[in-house]
Amino acid sequence: MTASIERFASPAAGDADPDAIVAALDRDGAVIVEDLLPLDVVNRVNEEVEAAVAVADPHQEFFNPIMQEFHGPFTKQVPGVPGISRTFAVDVMCNPLLLELCDRVLLPSCARYQLNLGHLLQRGPGSDEQWLHRDEAVWSDMPRPHPELQLASVIAFVDFTRENGATRVVPGSHRWDSRWLSPAEQFAQDAPTPDQIAYAEMPAGSAVIYSGGTIHAGGSNITDIARRGAHLSYCLGWLRTEENNVLSTPPELAARLPRRAQELLGYAIHDSIGRGGGYLGMVRMQDPVDLLERGEL
Repeated sequence: MTASIERFASPAAGDADPDAIVAALDRDGAVIVEDLLPLDVVNRVNEEVEAAVAVADPHQEFFNPIMQEFHGPFTKQVPGVPGISRTFAVDVMCNPLLLELCDRVLLPSCARYQLNLGHLLQRGPGSDEQWLHRDEAVWSDMPRPHPELQLASVIAFVDFTRENGATRVVPGSHRWDSRWLSPAEQFAQDAPTPDQIAYAEMPAGSAVIYSGGTIHAGGSNITDIARRGAHLSYCLGWLRTEENNVLSTPPELAARLPRRAQELLGYAIHDSIGRGGGYLGMVRMQDPVDLLERGEL
């Protein structure tokens, strides 16, 4: 039997119960929320990123050549989207349902969660399947087992189909014993079989949301249409983030965003004093987000 991903209705329909979604995430490691974003938000983001997509070079050099192999020669990347698209920063990164899910999944293990990565990926015709992977491998030195480090999503900004490269997901793989091996050992022990792989086919504005421990990858694009999606993920506030979001959205840009967006971008201190801990990220013994508000940053 082919694997499948449980689907939840649009938040606008009032049926996207965060507790039910978290229960499905805990069981399967992934869910699809249909029409997470209204189409007017999808259209505005597409308009605001269009110039950046147009100049993105699929052949750009990465800091590590392995990353070029991972993404392939037909993928345009636009990093730091919150600093490019205000709509993305306000209406996507701060989406109420996504943050409610983060409250339930991440807050038990931190005083504040943060944006880990906000990238747009346009996988063009001819793109091959990505390597199957777990996103949490970026923190490969974390002792295992560990709490959930990350809540991730791929959001469709065009319709996702199996033919144009819909995200491949292995439901239940967040519970495999191999998750607690080193990344180099995981797939030698537990390589997914084709019948264990589900395809996140969904209309534009929908999202596949998954645990950092769930195996997944982009699919191959055998159409003549580019598949545009955003990889948006959040992580525990005491972790080093995959992208340096304070540099990607520097103070002069962040100052024009709502405070909640500034906090998610990493401008807020991680204050665990009330939890019996300490604090991380202060500037001049102040909370940077307050300095930003006063124009002192």
